[in-house]
Amino acid sequence: MSKIALFSDIHANLPALEAFFADVEARKPDFIYCLGDLVGYNIWANEVIDEIRKRNIPTIAGNYDFGIGRESNDCGCAYKTDEEKANGSVSISFTNQIIKPAQRQYLRTLPSHIRVEYQLNNDKLSLLLVHGSPRKINEYLFEDRDEKSLLRIMIDADADILCFGHTHKPYHRILNSGEDGNNHYRHAINIGSVGKPKDGDNRGGYVMLTINDSSSVLEKDSIGVEFIRFKYDYEKAAIAIEDCILPNAYAENLRKGC
Repeated sequence: MSKIALFSDIHANLPALEAFFADVEARKPDFIYCLGDLVGYNIWANEVIDEIRKRNIPTIAGNYDFGIGRESNDCGCAYKTDEEKANGSVSISFTNQIIKPAQRQYLRTLPSHIRVEYQLNNDKLSLLLVHGSPRKINEYLFEDRDEKSLLRIMIDADADILCFGHTHKPYHRILNSGEDGNNHYRHAINIGSVGKPKDGDNRGGYVMLTINDSSSVLEKDSIGVEFIRFKYDYEKAAIAIEDCILPNAYAENLRKGC
């Protein structure tokens, strides 16, 4: 049996990341992967990068990491209102100012995806880790995505298990792409957010994926997916925002989990 911890979207929230590490390390996973967006929206961009680097955690680039790595003023975020756009401009400008050269270079060289392939029961089981979607780093795959669209994305990417973040809203959908009576179950898993949850729960979140020697695309429930929430000092993270030039709205978002 293999236990795989997956986390994403820390967004420079060091108190949340420290609480995550305390929680996940107590559960003793076999592997840990990070699905990106280490920076933005808070003050600890360099510290978050350092904590992940010193643990040698395989990490892919999020859209925010991609922008900061290239000193861009565009984070690839889909802001809906003029106020959100203005706040976002402050955030990416601030992050570009505080990021250090070595940390920026680390972000610049992060890969776009990680693929892990298993050979179980004479079947291949392909696990694909991305930030937004296999097609685009900042594509949003929400839970209400049309089933045919989501299946097409997974089939084109050759993903039996597709794990991603970016929306900060966790979910697990099981889709059957089999034809003519033959089952082929695929799992679409949004792993939520460690440092900026948006599902109304202000606790940080991540996923523990369990794959064993009987896991198969032919069996609907043979992949274990556990959504884990953990408490952290969100008030410390919120006050850090209020004490710098970042918009106070980001502090309220942490308090409310939105």
